[in-house]
Amino acid sequence: MSNPAVAPVRRHLGPRQADMVERLVDAAVALVARTGYDGLTVRGVAQQAGVAPATAYTYFASKEHLLAEVYWRRIQALPPMRVDRRRSAADRVADATREIALLVGDEPELAAAVTTALLAHDADVKRLRDLMGLAFTERLRDALDRDMTPELLRGLVMTLTGALLVAGMGNIAYRDLPAELAAVTALMTGSRKRAR
Repeated sequence: MSNPAVAPVRRHLGPRQADMVERLVDAAVALVARTGYDGLTVRGVAQQAGVAPATAYTYFASKEHLLAEVYWRRIQALPPMRVDRRRSAADRVADATREIALLVGDEPELAAAVTTALLAHDADVKRLRDLMGLAFTERLRDALDRDMTPELLRGLVMTLTGALLVAGMGNIAYRDLPAELAAVTALMTGSRKRAR
């Protein structure tokens, strides 16, 4: 049985179709860096990728769907967690969230665009958002290890999601998120130990 947190969003793509999706995703990243969210369109991404707009719409129903796909692909590309059980739960959570926090941290236009896109009321975006939530949950569960309780895990998933939203709005630096999440973990576990 495949893990839903890492299962492919699209099934049955041949090599040519997979290449087309990759070209559109890459074009979206390049274009949003120049235009920001407001200037991004699926039609513009299609032009950047050198494909017909109708072809782009075959794969992505909206710019929100396309931007959600960009972020989802980056989450899927994260290396597996390696948990050092000698470290505190707060330190392990900081480790687990560091790479998530830095996925778009150096790309402010993309970060703002992805944040806006992930809030869309769109079935394709919701599906990707749900997969992201599962991936975050799995990563935090692994990091918490023996300190994991369902309540702590739910609280940290909500905290991580909220922290990414706040960072995407530009109110906190992405690089500061792991330390902030470590502090929350320390508070929630009663250890008060800050991440190193």
